[in-house]
Amino acid sequence: MPLVFIISLIVQAAFVIHVLKTGRNQRWIWIVMMLPGAGSLAYFVMEVLPDLMAGPGGRHARKTATSILNPNRDLNAANRDLEVADTVQNNQRLADEFVEKGRFGEASELYQKCLTGLNKHNPELMFGYAACQFELGNHDVTRTTLDTLIAENPDYKNQDAHLLYARSLEQQGDIVGASSEYDTLIGYYTGPEPAYRYAMMLKSNGNAGRANDLLQGILDKARLSPDHYTKLHKKWINLAKQELRS
Repeated sequence: MPLVFIISLIVQAAFVIHVLKTGRNQRWIWIVMMLPGAGSLAYFVMEVLPDLMAGPGGRHARKTATSILNPNRDLNAANRDLEVADTVQNNQRLADEFVEKGRFGEASELYQKCLTGLNKHNPELMFGYAACQFELGNHDVTRTTLDTLIAENPDYKNQDAHLLYARSLEQQGDIVGASSEYDTLIGYYTGPEPAYRYAMMLKSNGNAGRANDLLQGILDKARLSPDHYTKLHKKWINLAKQELRS
């Protein structure tokens, strides 16, 4: 019996069972059985595939496929919305899209445009502006902006803004201040990025022993953590491994 015929029978049986178990319209049974190839394909596309695409994995796959086929879709949509209504929300959305594309100068201009009136000290806008300024190499502006952000929004909590502050101190040569901020970050940040950056700063300043301890700590935590942690933070874990091997 040809292998293709056997596989076709298995697929038909699986789809018939799927129809019965999921309560689909039982006309699908006749379609699958009477049209083995076309019927099975039609059932998969119309009934099975939508369910697969509805889950988190499916949504991620759909988003990835869309970004490949139309990489500027979200950017263009945000641009159109801003042309229709020049609101703070639409400016911020377009700025966020520019950041995703690495267009930090354009994003920075939009964030700054929004930092007026009632939104003069909006923490999310200030953080976005500070992050762009950091990428543009303006570390003094980054630090000043974040200092103002905290002064005007003392209850604002954002681990990424805290990390950006530590990095801006490091770039300005304030190693003592950066060390203090990195130490604090390591205690509560959800990933190993602060520990890795702190280790690299220490190593570049002659403290290889403490740096290697931090790098080893990253690997130890990854070894004891669930798979989703290691997948989520794969970049920093691999960098720590490479650094310890060198």
